[in-house]
Amino acid sequence: MARYNFQLISKIDNVEIIVSGKGVRARHYLSHLYGRGRWRKMKGTAVVEYDNGDLCLAELHWFEASGIGRKDMKSIKDLERLG
Repeated sequence: MARYNFQLISKIDNVEIIVSGKGVRARHYLSHLYGRGRWRKMKGTAVVEYDNGDLCLAELHWFEASGIGRKDMKSIKDLERLG
């Protein structure tokens, strides 16, 4: 279950590029909404706090382009519940 309502508590670790360039399916949407750029889909892990107060180590996915930054970040799965 993807979750969008959270705050980052720690920095993002284990950052990897999932796909870049023409492999990014949402690149037309991203370019229209945020501007043209070299879009990449990224993943990493970080401690997040959800709106209900749960703290979890979660796997995050987002889109990123240089000069534009991180956009549309979502939590894909909780790896470990912290409290």
